[in-house]
Amino acid sequence: MKRYLYITFSFLCIFYFISCEDEKYISSNDVQLEFSSDTVMFDTIFTTVGSTTQHLKVYNPYDQKVLISSVRLARGEESNFRLNINGTAANEVLDLEIPPKDSIYIFVEVTVDPTGNNLPMVVQDSIEFSTNTRLQDVDLVAWGQDFNLIKDNHIKTTTWTADKPYLIYNYAYVDSGEVLTVEPGAKIYFHNKSGLYVKGAIKAMGEFNQPIVFQADRLEDVYKDVPDQWNGIVLFSGSHNNVFNFTEIKNANIGLQVGNIEDEGFASVELANSKIMNHAYAGIFSLKSEIKSYNCVIANCGFYAAALLVGGSYDFYHTTIANYWGGYTNTGTRTTSSLVISNVLIIDQASGGSVSYVGDLSKANFHNSIITGNIANGNELTLGRTEEAEFNFNFDHCIMQLADTFNISNSDNFTAIQKGVDPKFKAPYDKLDFELDTLSPAKDAGLKIIGQQFPLDLRTQSRIMDSGPDLGAYERIEKDQTEE
Repeated sequence: MKRYLYITFSFLCIFYFISCEDEKYISSNDVQLEFSSDTVMFDTIFTTVGSTTQHLKVYNPYDQKVLISSVRLARGEESNFRLNINGTAANEVLDLEIPPKDSIYIFVEVTVDPTGNNLPMVVQDSIEFSTNTRLQDVDLVAWGQDFNLIKDNHIKTTTWTADKPYLIYNYAYVDSGEVLTVEPGAKIYFHNKSGLYVKGAIKAMGEFNQPIVFQADRLEDVYKDVPDQWNGIVLFSGSHNNVFNFTEIKNANIGLQVGNIEDEGFASVELANSKIMNHAYAGIFSLKSEIKSYNCVIANCGFYAAALLVGGSYDFYHTTIANYWGGYTNTGTRTTSSLVISNVLIIDQASGGSVSYVGDLSKANFHNSIITGNIANGNELTLGRTEEAEFNFNFDHCIMQLADTFNISNSDNFTAIQKGVDPKFKAPYDKLDFELDTLSPAKDAGLKIIGQQFPLDLRTQSRIMDSGPDLGAYERIEKDQTEE
């Protein structure tokens, strides 16, 4: 009997230890789940309140069981998304087991209301997985408005209208020989890291009451002035007859790049009645190219408002360059001038040494313009010159924020310059309003012949009704003038 009891007890112990062994999970902190996709994307264009479902498969690639401590929506109850995790309808599940070499399904639903005024163009969240202290996530992306989706597109000659917004996801590429025409009032939105790249030509023909807007796809107020939300617009060398009229380009890395080093030739563009504002690196970044600009505001960029490099040909009329980057205070931390003009570009190589690119600067003319900002050293103009190429520039009837030591005595380069003078904008720091205050020294200070060439300002107000045109993109109209 005792022998029988001993055998029974031994059998139970073996069964217990086998059971314990079966309950063991992989314990390494290097454990890594695998997913059927790194992004769950809802391509449906929503035109009414609606819901759709996508699924995600989560794999355990190991020979042991995996215990996921937590599967949850990052935004929790505030999310537009809903989850069904392995059969459980919940936005968070704890201690979820996946057997060896097995998988589970997570079903994702989203409900969006495209009529909501504050709803972003793209609704985003993520599913977070916590396993043995390792965190992983899968992005969730759903379109939140009715729009035309342009995703990884090579564009032939076409016209974008104002009927519905356009959303660029990754990139839109205008091929050589093709023309993209953008009609008045069109809204062009860009997802994170997306851009518009032009080998052919773009004609963005906005109007005063129907401007064309190029901006990021986050429409909440908190993102209104956040830079670096998309890559920007690039006009490759060889792209000509480009026009931006009554357009706004904002909140990118580089607002508008004109030309590139890699391709032969140059790019050309006309910028009229437009605003290029709030970019992380530069508003305009031009390489060996041609720009004609009038009635434009280029403002608040992290490094350069305008960088005109490797030569080129430039005419800026009634342009306001105002760079108050960095807290929008009177004294910024920016150390690079708002305007850089150079006939050379030197690029350091990762392997050591550098490469120099040199080009003739046939002209860089600024007429009836304002170049100002809050740079720490007080000098908003940098000139970079090599004797290997032409270097021709001229500032005529301008307000310029220059250091005391900056020499403007050469009349071939500087004429009628108000040096180091505050242009007195209405509200440059808090409202980004670069219209002129009533006491502005820019009033009536422009050359009349230039004002006559561009008789209407950025707001379509007349420049030729008083004693002289004002400097910059805006004409100050006093009340008594409007009453006459």
